[in-house]
Amino acid sequence: MKELKNAVLLLVCSFIFDAGLFAQKTVNEATLSYNISIESVNDKPALSKSLDGATLSIYIKGTESRSDMVSSLGTESNLYNSKEAKGYILKEYSGQKLMITLTKENWAQKNQYFQNMKFNIDNNEQTIAGFKCRKATASLDDGKTFVVYFMPDIVTANKEYNNAFKQLPGIPVKYELQSGKLKFTYTLTNISYDNIPVNKFDVPKSGFRVMTYDENQQLKKG
Repeated sequence: MKELKNAVLLLVCSFIFDAGLFAQKTVNEATLSYNISIESVNDKPALSKSLDGATLSIYIKGTESRSDMVSSLGTESNLYNSKEAKGYILKEYSGQKLMITLTKENWAQKNQYFQNMKFNIDNNEQTIAGFKCRKATASLDDGKTFVVYFMPDIVTANKEYNNAFKQLPGIPVKYELQSGKLKFTYTLTNISYDNIPVNKFDVPKSGFRVMTYDENQQLKKG
C-alpha cells in the first residue's frame, strides 16, 4: 500500500511539473529593459558613482539580438545573429568609436566563462520589481556562485542573446555580477512585445574604427 501511495504521489508530481512546462510561453520577439546599480567593492567608490543611472536594453527578434549598455561614460552595444553566426561589439566612449567583429568562435570565446554554468532552482515564488520570480543559484566552473531571480512563465526562443542565461528556464529579473572591483546589480523594469524595427540590428557603415576580435585581444595584451 505504501509503495502504491508513493507511485501515485510521483505520478501527480510529474503531472504538475509537466503542466508547468506546457504553461510556459515562448516568445520570438521582446525588448527587455534593466536598471543597473553599480557598487564599488573597495574604498574608492568614485568610478561606481560616475556610472550611476546606467541602463541595459536587450532587443531580441528571431535569430538576431542586440544589447545596449548606456552610462554617463558612453555606450557599448553587442549585436549577434545566430543564423549567420557573426556579431559585433560597438563601443562609443569619449568621442571614440570602435567596432569589433566576431565570428561564431569569437562569440563563444567571449562568453566562455559562463559556458558550463549550472542552475540550482528554488521553487518558492517571490515578487521582485513587480514580477513573480523564482530563485536560481548559478554555479560556475571556477567554483564561484551567484544568485539570479527569474520569471519562469516566459522564455525566449533565441537562447544566444546572453550566454550567461542560456540554460535558465525563464527571463532573468534580478542578478548581480562582479567585474574587477565593481559589482553590477541588474533589475528588470519592463518587458515589451512590440514589433522591433529590423534596422535596430543594422551595423554602422562608417564612423567606426574596425578591428577583429583577435586583434582587439592582442591590443589588450599589449
